[in-house]
Amino acid sequence: MGERGPIEGEFTELNSSNNNQNNNNNNNNKIIKKVALVSLVAGLLGGGIAVGGYNWYENRNVTSNNSLGTTKTSNIKVDVSSQTTKAFKSVKNAVVSVEAYSSSSASDSLEAIFGNSSKGETTSTSEGSGVIYKKSGNTAFIVTNNHVVSGSNKIEIILASGKKVSATEVGHDAVSDLAVLKINAKDVTQVASFGDSDNIQVGETALAIGSPLGSQYATSLTEGIISAKKRTIDVTDSSGNATGQATVIQTDAAINPGNSGGPLINLAGQVIGINSMKLSSTGTSSYGSDSTSVEGMGFAIPSNEVVKIINQLVKNGKVSRPALGVAVVDLSNISSSDQSSTLKLPSSVTEGVVIASVESDSPLKNTDIKKYDVITKVNGKKISDVATLKEELYKHKIGDTVSIEYYHEGSKKTTNVKLTLEANDSNTTSASNEN
Repeated sequence: MGERGPIEGEFTELNSSNNNQNNNNNNNNKIIKKVALVSLVAGLLGGGIAVGGYNWYENRNVTSNNSLGTTKTSNIKVDVSSQTTKAFKSVKNAVVSVEAYSSSSASDSLEAIFGNSSKGETTSTSEGSGVIYKKSGNTAFIVTNNHVVSGSNKIEIILASGKKVSATEVGHDAVSDLAVLKINAKDVTQVASFGDSDNIQVGETALAIGSPLGSQYATSLTEGIISAKKRTIDVTDSSGNATGQATVIQTDAAINPGNSGGPLINLAGQVIGINSMKLSSTGTSSYGSDSTSVEGMGFAIPSNEVVKIINQLVKNGKVSRPALGVAVVDLSNISSSDQSSTLKLPSSVTEGVVIASVESDSPLKNTDIKKYDVITKVNGKKISDVATLKEELYKHKIGDTVSIEYYHEGSKKTTNVKLTLEANDSNTTSASNEN
């Protein structure tokens, strides 16, 4: 073909340019369509990926956690040692459970009715606590409450190790509610020491150790504070009759049935008291009684008193206290008309004890004190009732001389009396009001 003319050449170039532009447009359209398609697919899948992916991640975690195996405890060791722990450890092996038994004869049971009089039975009568305070040679001494072992003919001790051994009573004192027992020292690994109860402070930490509810809870520890150093409370017997007064430590450390006889200790691990009672639900004190419902009011015999009593029990088997050898009654129990007509008392005298009778061996036989006289003071201490009379007498020893202020037919008199008569269980703990 011949050469193209100018117009034809321009057309050809224009056409070629259009073709190139169309091709570019087509390519761009394809790219746009691809992008749109990808975007659409992504949009359609996005929600699925978002939801499905989350579920997959969660399932993956569950599956992953399940595949890790069982849960394990941490190997991090925490040092929780405290002074309380140290005090407990220093005395815990000296605290024991006390089990007292009494034998009942078959003659007291149904066997006797059917002729089986040879058969007898032994029944457990009491459980409490105690603390080993002394070891001498092959013998170890234990202090506990008298009411735990009173009336028993067999006593067993359960050591902190769980071993059970036989015990023998050394002596008991119903007035202070203390008793001393002895066991073979072969298995004794720890002995408690006494602190000075006069040095304790209200608010300081106190720990009670014992066997609440029996030996299955042996060496239980409770914590509280000293609520009062010297609380004077009325003492009653099992019948609820007042037998005197006692000065005790009050604490809010939990003291439950079975804790009786166990130690109350300070943070040095020293025994500062022997747990003995709680406040009764009726609001009256029941010395040596464990059946109560009041919480946060427990009482312990101060260690200084305990040491004085147990030393006498170990030495003599008993505690010697003076008595006046008289039967007395509270003046408050006498009607005002009888106080005036029979006792001839001035109206200003409102407290004291009335002499109901004088025994033949009474040290008052050598004085002018007679029946119907009213004792109002002993050694200058006001006597308001039978309890305070006993309390004042028990501060003295047999052989001491005391001054007694009394009223005889309305006249106030004073005499000195040498305390020669020894008190016994019948005139110090019963409701007979003998002194």
